[in-house]
Formats: sequence, structure tokens, C-alpha cells
Amino acid sequence: MSEAMIPADLPLRNDLIGEVPYGAPQLDVPVCLNVNENPYPPDHAVVHSIVERVKQVAPTLNRYPDREHIELREAFVKYLKEESKADLTVDQVWGANGSNEIMLQLFQAFGGPGRSALGCDPTYSMYPEYARDTFTAWHTAHRNPDFTLDVDRTIADIDALEPSMVLLTSPNNPTGTPLPMQDLKRILDHCQSAQVAGAADGVHPIVVVDEAYIEFRDPGTPSATTLLGAYENLAVSRTMSKAFAFAGARVGYIAASAGIIDCLRIVRMPYHLSAVTQAVALAAFDHTKEQLSQVDHLRHTREETAAWLKEQTYNGKPLQVAPSQSNFLLFGGSFDDRGAIFDQMLQRGVLIRVVGPEGWLRVCMGTDEEMRRFREALVESMRVVEHA
Repeated sequence: MSEAMIPADLPLRNDLIGEVPYGAPQLDVPVCLNVNENPYPPDHAVVHSIVERVKQVAPTLNRYPDREHIELREAFVKYLKEESKADLTVDQVWGANGSNEIMLQLFQAFGGPGRSALGCDPTYSMYPEYARDTFTAWHTAHRNPDFTLDVDRTIADIDALEPSMVLLTSPNNPTGTPLPMQDLKRILDHCQSAQVAGAADGVHPIVVVDEAYIEFRDPGTPSATTLLGAYENLAVSRTMSKAFAFAGARVGYIAASAGIIDCLRIVRMPYHLSAVTQAVALAAFDHTKEQLSQVDHLRHTREETAAWLKEQTYNGKPLQVAPSQSNFLLFGGSFDDRGAIFDQMLQRGVLIRVVGPEGWLRVCMGTDEEMRRFREALVESMRVVEHA
């Protein structure tokens, strides 16, 4: 059921009338490259650990889980130390049901009526929905033509709008653009003295960096988590859905100051992480190396696919490809009817995503065979649309 069928006599909130549920198409096609999943399933050792850990908690399911999920938070700390060299403590991390719930908790804690949040367009299409659902005003500062952050414009909008939250995404979705540390530091420094509309004197915005795809970055690129010791106004969101090949488990987490974490604890639902979810996540951390074993290959696939796309033409022009440090590519730039190309691809059993600025499409990296089929379908689809 893709569309909302709301009877007219139900008292739906006025601002939600006419809205439809968010979500990328879920279609039964041979090649699904539209939601930025890791195409490789968990290793057998991980599956075995999941079974064993769930067996351990199953007899206790009559009791509520640890609402503070301390063991899992310890695993987050250990992983961030190994993966990003971030020195954190348990009171600086927090888990939830996917980074979507993390983001919603941030909007619940720091947004609300009379508050606003600022993002940098184009960016993740769920952010305005978090804002809508929490009665937070949503604003965007436009990025540069190459999708890098326009830092001066963003800082000017912070001063003009006085938001309570500034949302930055690195790598950005849907473009894959990384956020250089010097740009992030400029915004963090500015927000330490910026005002928040309607708040008391001395209250300043928090800066949220969404690192959902950070494990796919080029080796040697630092994570924003390494700045947490220097900036109390920084929060870094992560997920296990992407590089960890754990999208079905729904586990996200955030690293921030203990004060920000305590704000999220105020708005979280009681026992929001089930005992089963905690057990499954811990099983994945038992086998971090296996879970991340395909990241290097997917990074190579991204670079190989980007080079191939740049060799293709549409209406006599080479395709553009946005530089990406994620597991997806935004490509095209000049598609005069991207919906037609999407439809032609779908007819050939390949599902990609219509997202981002007009003229562009997005594809996430699949297995080698899936990418072969993507290339074949794209060439045929562009040819059909060109001669239509």
C-alpha cells in the first residue's frame, strides 16, 4: 500500500491533509539499487551469533529490556574508537531504532513550535518531515553548483534565521559530497556564539552531522566524531544500516556531549530499544570485521562506476557524476526527462532512484552482476528516451 487512503471524516491534523507516507518504491524487481543498501548479506558467523544472542534473551522477554542499553553503548564506544579514533565514554553515545529515530529525537528535543532547523539543499528528504512532525520550521541554504557546502551562505542564514539546529550531512545524501573538516569547524565555531530565536540569552544552536555513509569515505578522511572533545555543540549521527549490512535490524546511534545525550533521554519513548534489537546489534559488533568486509569492494565499485558513467553520453553530452564518498552516485545532470529513463530502467528490471535536483538520478552500488545489469539497462534506456 503506497498511497495514504484517509477517510475525509477523520480528524487528521490540518497540516497533514494531502500528505503521503515517505518511502522509496519497494518493488519486486531483480535489481534493486534505489535505497543505498549494502547488497551483501551478513556473514554466516554473524548469523550464528545473532541466533545465539537472541536465544539468550528469549527466556527473559517477559521483562522489559535495559532502557539505557549500556552494553550496546559500550559497543558503540569501542567501535568508534577503532573505526574513527574517537575517544568517547558511554554517556556520550546513544542508540535508537535506526538513525531516523535518532533524528526524530533530536527534533523533539531541540525543535518544536517557535523553533527552526537549517539544512543545506540538496540534502536528505526526510529532514523536512522530521521538522513537520515536530512543528519545527524547516529552512535550507543552497549548496554550491558542485554540491559542496557554501559556508558563507550557511553562516549568513544562521545569523538571519537563528535556528536551534544546523543539520549537515557527510557524505551528503543524495549527492555523496563529503564535508571538509575546515568547513565544519567554521560552522561549529560560529554556532558557539550564534543566537537561537526565542531562547534565553546564552543559548546557542547545536550542529548535527549525519554520517550515515561515513564508512564508505576515502581512507584517511577524518570523522566528525574526532571533534567531539573540542565542541560541546556537536552531535554526530551514525547508522548500522549501510556499511554494516544491517538495514533490516534498524539500529542507529549518536555521539555527542553528555548534555546532548541527556536531552535525548528526556524525549525517548520508554524501553525504545527492544531486548531483541540490542542482542542483534551486539552480535554484529561481535563480528565487525566480517560486517564491514565488503566496504573496500563497494568503494572500488563506486569509483569504477563513476568512471564508466563519465564515458556515457545523453543527447550528445557526457553524463555528469557528482564526486561521492558514499556507496551511491548522483549522475546525469542533463536528463530532460529523468522519469522516462527511470521507467525504462524499471522495465528492464533495474530499480534506481529519482531524487535530487532536476536532471539527475541516483544509483547505489550493488553486486558485480547487479552493476553489469545496471550498465546495460542504462545504455538501452537512454537510447530509447533519446529517440522517443
